[in-house]
Amino acid sequence: MVSIENLHKKFNKNVVLSGVDLSITEGGIFAILGPNGSGKTTLIKSILGMVIPNEGTINVLGENIKNSSSYRHKIDYLPQIANFPNNLKVKELIKMIKDLRGKTNEDQRLIELFTLEPFLDKKLGNLSGGTKQKVNLVLTFMFDSPLIILDEPTTGLDPISLIRLKDLIQKEKAKGKTILITSHIMSFVEEVSDEIVFLLEGQIYFKGTIAALKSKTNQPDFEHAIASILT
Repeated sequence: MVSIENLHKKFNKNVVLSGVDLSITEGGIFAILGPNGSGKTTLIKSILGMVIPNEGTINVLGENIKNSSSYRHKIDYLPQIANFPNNLKVKELIKMIKDLRGKTNEDQRLIELFTLEPFLDKKLGNLSGGTKQKVNLVLTFMFDSPLIILDEPTTGLDPISLIRLKDLIQKEKAKGKTILITSHIMSFVEEVSDEIVFLLEGQIYFKGTIAALKSKTNQPDFEHAIASILT
Protein backbone atom coordinates (compact mmCIF):
# COMPACT_ATOMS: atom_id res chain seq x y z
CA MET A 1 0.00 0.00 0.00
CA VAL A 2 2.69 2.51 1.10
CA SER A 3 6.40 1.74 0.78
CA ILE A 4 9.10 4.24 1.77
CA GLU A 5 12.83 3.71 1.39
CA ASN A 6 15.69 5.86 2.71
CA LEU A 7 13.63 9.03 2.96
CA HIS A 8 15.55 12.19 3.82
CA LYS A 9 14.22 15.72 4.16
CA LYS A 10 15.73 18.87 5.58
CA PHE A 11 14.58 22.47 5.56
CA ASN A 12 17.70 24.64 5.27
CA LYS A 13 19.98 23.10 7.93
CA ASN A 14 17.14 21.55 9.91
CA VAL A 15 17.09 17.77 9.34
CA VAL A 16 13.48 16.58 9.68
CA LEU A 17 13.59 13.05 8.22
CA SER A 18 16.77 11.01 8.26
CA GLY A 19 16.72 7.72 6.37
CA VAL A 20 13.14 6.62 7.02
CA ASP A 21 12.21 3.11 5.85
CA LEU A 22 8.56 2.22 6.25
CA SER A 23 6.15 -0.34 4.83
CA ILE A 24 2.41 -0.03 5.43
CA THR A 25 0.40 -3.05 4.33
CA GLU A 26 -3.05 -2.93 2.78
CA GLY A 27 -5.92 -2.83 5.24
CA GLY A 28 -5.77 -1.68 8.86
CA ILE A 29 -5.33 1.40 11.01
CA PHE A 30 -1.82 2.76 11.57
CA ALA A 31 -1.08 5.61 13.96
CA ILE A 32 1.97 7.77 13.22
CA LEU A 33 3.17 9.16 16.52
CA GLY A 34 6.04 11.20 17.88
CA PRO A 35 6.84 14.39 19.77
CA ASN A 36 6.55 17.81 18.16
CA GLY A 37 9.23 18.21 15.52
CA SER A 38 9.73 14.46 15.05
CA GLY A 39 8.76 14.59 11.36
CA LYS A 40 5.17 13.27 11.42
CA THR A 41 3.64 16.02 9.31
CA THR A 42 6.58 16.07 6.91
CA LEU A 43 6.24 12.30 6.43
CA ILE A 44 2.52 12.59 5.70
CA LYS A 45 3.00 15.52 3.33
CA SER A 46 5.76 13.58 1.54
CA ILE A 47 3.33 10.71 0.96
CA LEU A 48 0.80 13.22 -0.37
CA GLY A 49 3.37 14.82 -2.67
CA MET A 50 3.07 18.14 -0.84
CA VAL A 51 6.71 17.96 0.33
CA ILE A 52 9.50 16.90 -2.03
CA PRO A 53 12.13 14.81 -0.20
CA ASN A 54 15.83 15.40 -0.71
CA GLU A 55 16.46 11.69 -1.11
CA GLY A 56 14.55 8.40 -1.10
CA THR A 57 11.61 6.76 -2.85
CA ILE A 58 7.93 6.58 -2.00
CA ASN A 59 5.54 4.10 -3.60
CA VAL A 60 1.80 4.42 -3.01
CA LEU A 61 -0.57 1.74 -4.30
CA GLY A 62 2.29 0.25 -6.29
CA GLU A 63 3.15 3.55 -8.00
CA ASN A 64 6.31 5.61 -7.60
CA ILE A 65 4.92 9.02 -6.73
CA LYS A 66 7.93 10.94 -8.05
CA ASN A 67 6.69 10.91 -11.62
CA SER A 68 2.96 10.80 -11.01
CA SER A 69 0.16 12.74 -9.40
CA SER A 70 -2.77 10.51 -10.39
CA TYR A 71 -2.35 8.38 -7.24
CA ARG A 72 -3.61 11.32 -5.15
CA HIS A 73 -7.13 10.68 -6.42
CA LYS A 74 -7.01 7.40 -4.47
CA ILE A 75 -6.31 9.16 -1.16
CA ASP A 76 -8.78 10.89 1.16
CA TYR A 77 -6.93 13.43 3.31
CA LEU A 78 -8.06 15.29 6.40
CA PRO A 79 -5.62 18.13 7.15
CA GLN A 80 -4.94 19.18 10.73
CA ILE A 81 -6.13 22.70 9.97
CA ALA A 82 -8.69 23.17 7.21
CA ASN A 83 -8.49 26.60 5.59
CA PHE A 84 -12.01 27.00 4.24
CA PRO A 85 -13.16 30.10 2.30
CA ASN A 86 -14.97 32.12 4.98
CA ASN A 87 -17.57 33.57 2.61
CA LEU A 88 -18.83 30.18 1.36
CA LYS A 89 -21.79 28.40 2.92
CA VAL A 90 -21.27 24.83 4.12
CA LYS A 91 -23.53 23.39 1.41
CA GLU A 92 -21.69 25.42 -1.25
CA LEU A 93 -18.32 24.04 -0.14
CA ILE A 94 -19.61 20.45 -0.19
CA LYS A 95 -21.03 20.95 -3.68
CA MET A 96 -17.78 22.52 -4.89
CA ILE A 97 -15.69 19.58 -3.64
CA LYS A 98 -18.13 17.11 -5.21
CA ASP A 99 -17.87 18.95 -8.53
CA LEU A 100 -14.07 18.85 -8.34
CA ARG A 101 -13.64 15.21 -7.29
CA GLY A 102 -16.70 13.54 -8.75
CA LYS A 103 -20.17 12.70 -7.56
CA THR A 104 -20.81 10.87 -4.30
CA ASN A 105 -23.96 9.68 -2.57
CA GLU A 106 -22.31 9.61 0.85
CA ASP A 107 -22.44 13.30 1.75
CA GLN A 108 -26.04 13.28 3.04
CA ARG A 109 -25.39 10.25 5.26
CA LEU A 110 -22.33 11.95 6.75
CA ILE A 111 -24.14 15.26 7.19
CA GLU A 112 -26.75 13.43 9.25
CA LEU A 113 -24.12 11.43 11.15
CA PHE A 114 -22.35 14.58 12.32
CA THR A 115 -25.62 16.59 12.71
CA LEU A 116 -24.62 19.30 10.25
CA GLU A 117 -28.10 19.99 8.82
CA PRO A 118 -28.62 23.18 10.90
CA PHE A 119 -25.33 24.60 9.56
CA LEU A 120 -25.68 23.95 5.81
CA ASP A 121 -26.78 27.53 5.10
CA LYS A 122 -24.23 29.06 7.47
CA LYS A 123 -21.05 30.69 6.19
CA LEU A 124 -17.89 28.81 7.08
CA GLY A 125 -16.33 31.90 8.65
CA ASN A 126 -19.10 31.94 11.26
CA LEU A 127 -18.68 28.34 12.42
CA SER A 128 -17.01 27.14 15.61
CA GLY A 129 -13.83 25.10 15.41
CA GLY A 130 -15.67 21.89 16.25
CA THR A 131 -18.28 22.43 13.55
CA LYS A 132 -15.57 23.19 10.98
CA GLN A 133 -13.95 19.89 11.94
CA LYS A 134 -17.23 18.09 11.27
CA VAL A 135 -17.34 19.69 7.81
CA ASN A 136 -13.73 18.59 7.36
CA LEU A 137 -14.73 15.00 8.21
CA VAL A 138 -17.65 15.00 5.77
CA LEU A 139 -15.38 16.22 2.96
CA THR A 140 -12.84 13.50 3.78
CA PHE A 141 -15.11 10.49 4.12
CA MET A 142 -17.66 11.20 1.38
CA PHE A 143 -15.40 9.63 -1.28
CA ASP A 144 -14.51 5.96 -1.50
CA SER A 145 -10.71 5.85 -1.65
CA PRO A 146 -8.52 2.90 -0.57
CA LEU A 147 -6.15 5.09 1.49
CA ILE A 148 -7.33 7.57 4.13
CA ILE A 149 -4.95 9.94 5.95
CA LEU A 150 -6.29 11.70 9.05
CA ASP A 151 -4.13 14.39 10.67
CA GLU A 152 -5.43 15.04 14.22
CA PRO A 153 -9.04 14.05 13.36
CA THR A 154 -10.42 14.45 16.90
CA THR A 155 -9.63 18.17 17.23
CA GLY A 156 -12.60 20.11 18.60
CA LEU A 157 -15.07 17.21 18.50
CA ASP A 158 -17.74 16.78 21.18
CA PRO A 159 -18.03 13.34 22.85
CA ILE A 160 -20.89 12.11 20.65
CA SER A 161 -19.12 13.13 17.42
CA LEU A 162 -15.95 11.44 18.68
CA ILE A 163 -17.83 8.16 19.21
CA ARG A 164 -19.32 8.44 15.72
CA LEU A 165 -15.89 9.13 14.23
CA LYS A 166 -14.48 6.01 15.88
CA ASP A 167 -17.34 3.92 14.49
CA LEU A 168 -16.86 5.44 11.04
CA ILE A 169 -13.14 4.65 11.05
CA GLN A 170 -13.84 1.03 11.99
CA LYS A 171 -16.43 0.70 9.22
CA GLU A 172 -13.94 2.02 6.67
CA LYS A 173 -11.35 -0.45 7.95
CA ALA A 174 -13.90 -3.27 7.54
CA LYS A 175 -14.08 -2.38 3.84
CA GLY A 176 -10.38 -3.25 3.56
CA LYS A 177 -9.12 0.32 3.53
CA THR A 178 -5.79 1.52 4.91
CA ILE A 179 -6.04 4.39 7.38
CA LEU A 180 -3.10 6.49 8.62
CA ILE A 181 -3.76 8.64 11.68
CA THR A 182 -1.78 11.20 13.66
CA SER A 183 -3.08 12.16 17.08
CA HIS A 184 -1.88 13.48 20.42
CA ILE A 185 -4.78 11.73 22.17
CA MET A 186 -3.26 8.45 23.32
CA SER A 187 -6.57 6.94 24.47
CA PHE A 188 -7.97 7.45 20.96
CA VAL A 189 -4.87 5.92 19.38
CA GLU A 190 -5.00 2.92 21.70
CA GLU A 191 -8.67 2.35 20.95
CA VAL A 192 -8.56 2.45 17.15
CA SER A 193 -5.04 1.47 16.04
CA ASP A 194 -3.84 -1.90 14.82
CA GLU A 195 -0.21 -0.75 14.77
CA ILE A 196 1.75 2.36 15.65
CA VAL A 197 4.74 3.96 13.95
CA PHE A 198 6.75 6.06 16.40
CA LEU A 199 9.03 8.73 14.97
CA LEU A 200 11.86 10.18 17.00
CA GLU A 201 14.35 12.75 15.70
CA GLY A 202 13.45 12.01 12.09
CA GLN A 203 13.80 8.24 12.32
CA ILE A 204 11.47 5.36 13.08
CA TYR A 205 12.06 4.29 16.65
CA PHE A 206 9.34 1.62 16.71
CA LYS A 207 6.78 -0.01 14.43
CA GLY A 208 4.37 -2.65 15.69
CA THR A 209 1.43 -3.27 18.00
CA ILE A 210 0.82 -1.39 21.23
CA ALA A 211 1.22 -4.67 23.12
CA ALA A 212 4.66 -5.11 21.56
CA LEU A 213 5.63 -1.55 22.54
CA LYS A 214 4.58 -2.14 26.15
CA SER A 215 6.63 -5.31 26.16
CA LYS A 216 9.67 -3.57 24.63
CA THR A 217 9.56 -0.71 27.13
CA ASN A 218 8.53 -2.95 30.04
CA GLN A 219 5.67 -0.59 30.90
CA PRO A 220 2.17 -1.53 32.13
CA ASP A 221 0.19 0.78 29.86
CA PHE A 222 0.43 2.65 26.58
CA GLU A 223 0.90 6.16 27.98
CA HIS A 224 3.76 5.08 30.23
CA ALA A 225 5.33 3.20 27.30
CA ILE A 226 5.29 6.40 25.21
CA ALA A 227 6.57 8.46 28.14
CA SER A 228 9.46 6.08 28.69
CA ILE A 229 10.64 6.66 25.12
CA LEU A 230 10.67 10.42 25.62
CA THR A 231 12.49 10.51 28.95
